[in-house]
Order: sequence, then structure tokens, then C-alpha cells
Amino acid sequence: MKKTFILLSMLMAVCTAFAQTMEEAFKQADQIVQNIKKTQFPDRTFRITDFGAVAGNQEKLNHEAINLAILACNQAGGGTVIVPAGDFYTGPITLKSNVNLHLEEGATLKFTTDPEYYFPAVITRWEGIDCYNAHPLIYAYGETNIALTGKGTVDGQGSPDDWWFMKGGKWTKEGRRTQLMGGRDRLFGLAETFAPIDQRVMTPEDALRPQLVNFYRCNSVLIEGVTLKNSPFWVIHPLFCQNLIVRGVTIDGLGPNNDGCDPESCKNVLIENCSFNTGDDCIAIKSGRNADGRRWGTPSENIVVRGCRMQNGHGGVVIGSEISGGYRNLYVENCVMNSPQLDRVVRIKTSNCRGGLIENIFVRNINVGVCNEAVMRINLQYEYKEKCDRSFPPVVRNVNLENIVCNKSKFGILVNGLDDDNNIYDINVTNCIFNNVQSNGNKLTGKYHDINCKNLLINGRPVKKIESDAEGDFEIF
Repeated sequence: MKKTFILLSMLMAVCTAFAQTMEEAFKQADQIVQNIKKTQFPDRTFRITDFGAVAGNQEKLNHEAINLAILACNQAGGGTVIVPAGDFYTGPITLKSNVNLHLEEGATLKFTTDPEYYFPAVITRWEGIDCYNAHPLIYAYGETNIALTGKGTVDGQGSPDDWWFMKGGKWTKEGRRTQLMGGRDRLFGLAETFAPIDQRVMTPEDALRPQLVNFYRCNSVLIEGVTLKNSPFWVIHPLFCQNLIVRGVTIDGLGPNNDGCDPESCKNVLIENCSFNTGDDCIAIKSGRNADGRRWGTPSENIVVRGCRMQNGHGGVVIGSEISGGYRNLYVENCVMNSPQLDRVVRIKTSNCRGGLIENIFVRNINVGVCNEAVMRINLQYEYKEKCDRSFPPVVRNVNLENIVCNKSKFGILVNGLDDDNNIYDINVTNCIFNNVQSNGNKLTGKYHDINCKNLLINGRPVKKIESDAEGDFEIF
């Protein structure tokens, strides 16, 4: 009887989510934002120059002075650590509870690109795999009430000659790498064979670049106002965090894998009024890769994105591909996207390696100048050549787009379903206008059902309901 009641409750919850209108969904989003536990800091200040930091000297790295100021602030009960105007060259920085690292206008933290400074390794994730890897440039583990704020700049100094050539390949004697049998392959192999995390200790020779900002298992986090640029790898990577606000941040990084903001297995997140110009996805929501994501079983959930601007990137708002723990409840509104180097507006990417349930996606009021590929792409065959256990077909359901205007793209809706599992359904596109669509319509392959269009205009002509057939189809009008 108890099991029956639980099952009925779960079914009712699913039906309620599917029945939500846009207005009801965004009322829920407002409630999520109101419930986020905000940061608060005592009125104490600690200037890094009082702890020995010196601006303008490339030969002097200031991370020991900065970390000492952070520690002093933490031990005093919390407050604000101030980075004044000037260029401060530094190695890795570790934030502590109740500390706001505040960069004043004109302040820049310039991080060394010498990998040796970022070891010994710390616990983190790299592309969704648990491991010990290079210390992120700004890192926190298990802290509460922390912030990175101000009008200053964090510069990872990534370039083709520094950081970006390190792509997880085996290094040659010339200091470059070959792709075969390098650190990336080694780490993924360890994960696929279920090696314990303490055996996954990466070294500088593994060439797995660190994140710019990585907060791991932190609660009540604020990142506000700063400019983050030239990241070695992912720019902002909150991992197993709760109560996170990213507000008014400018992200400028066109290097490989320069994702802008990647909340992974995070709950109750607000990303608002930010600007993204990235070499990879602007916002990419994650929850672990393959066996590691399934082992923790921690979905990302309750993420609100509003008032953001996206330029270059593989996708504007993305779910995946490291999404094995699943995802639920995404709310995106009032964003502007525009660049011929922006590939998609909304992107869901996963596979039967990843598995996971992705549901309850609400996107409205998006103005798109131009995107390169599709307004929405759902791809369940991402990285189809990956060597992995393919017995975990993902499910994507209850995806809702409303009032999206795009002035140029190749496709409107692009879907790549699975060949054997009909796991894409309840997709609703309402009151949208897609102009200058080069293909003149939508492209759908694999299996899917219940993709519904209401008042969708493509190149000025209405689109009827998209029907599935055994071979997939190319729907024009």
C-alpha cells in the first residue's frame, strides 16, 4: 500500500509539472529565487597589500599574501578581502567561509600559466569525472557564505601558447601533446573501470587544464560584477553547490572548452544580467559523466537564467552532455543572443552512455539576431563514438519554448533521437517566429513523439504539428 501511494504521488508530481503554463512555471521560478539563501558578511576589511601583496611586479607572485589575507579574514569571523587597483600577479587562490574576495575597479588578478604552481592536485571534477587535478585558479571546498565580487578582472592568461594547447593529450619532448593515450583518455579509462577516486590523481604531464573558478560543495555563494577572461578551461564551475547567485558578470574567453558557467549537480541557482562571449557553451548545466554521475545520483535542479546576453559559443543555454545524474526545472527568460559563431539557442546534448532524466524546461522571451545552426537542438546521440557502457538511454521531456524570435538560422528545430528508444516527447514550441531559416524548416531523425507547434512561423509560414515516422523525417511545412 505504501509503495502504491509513493508511486501515485510521483505520477501526480509529473502530471502537475507537465500541466504547468508558462506563467505558473515562472511564478515557481520567482519562488526559487526568493528562497535562495543570500550571502552576508561582517563589516570588516582586509587589504591584500597589508599582507605583503605588491602590484605591477611580474616576478613576484602574490598568492601567499592573498591566501593569508583570506585566512585572517576567516579566522576573525569573516568580512571582505580587498584587492585594490593594480595588476597583481598570482598563483592559485583558495576561498574560505564568510569571506568576500572583492576586486576594486581597476584591480586585476593575473594568474601564472606555469602548471607546477597548481599542484599538488585537489579534489574536483574534470569533464564530469571525479578526480584529483590541478588546483583551480580560484577554489573553495566545503565552504559556506563566500563571494567573489567587484568591478575588477580575473585574468587566467590563457592563450594558444599558455594553457590552451593542453588538451589532455600525451606530451611530447617539445612540450606539446599528441591526442592518443594522454591524460584525458587515462582519466576516462579509470572512471569506466570504477577505479576509486584516490587512484585518479592527475599530474602536470596529464595536461588537464584547471577551471578558472571552481567552488565544490559550497553553500550560499555569490559571484557578482567581476570580469572573468582568458580562462584555462571552464570559467565558472560550481560543483555540488546550493544557493548560488551569478549576477552581472562579464565572461570573455574564446579558448577551447571555455564554457562560461557550468553548474554541476547544483540546486537553487540564479544566473542573471551576465554577458557571455565564449569558446564553448555559454551556460552548460551538468550532473556528472557516465558511472560517476550515476553513482552520486545528484541532479542539477531549480536553475533560473534571466536578462543575460550571449555572443559566441556552441550554445546559449545548454543541458549536458555530462548529465548522468539528470536535470529538472530550468527557467530561462528575457535574454538576447546574437552571433554567427553562436551555434544554438537552446541545446540538450546527451547519449545512452550518459543516461539521466531531463525534464521541465521553460524558455520564453528570447530575442535572437542570428545563430549558426538551430534555435533548439535536442541530441541524444552526442559523441556517438565514445567507448562506454551504452545501456542507459536518456529521457528528455516537457520542454517548452515560447515567444522566441530568431532572425537567422540554418534550422528551426533540430532533433537527433535514439534509434531504438522513443525517449523525446512533450516538446512544445508556442508563439515563436524563426525568419531566414536556410533549410526552410526543421530536421528530425531517430525516434520521438508529441512535438507540438502552436503559432510557430518559419519564414513567414505556419508550421503544423510534427509527426514521427519510422525513419525520422525532414519537416518543412
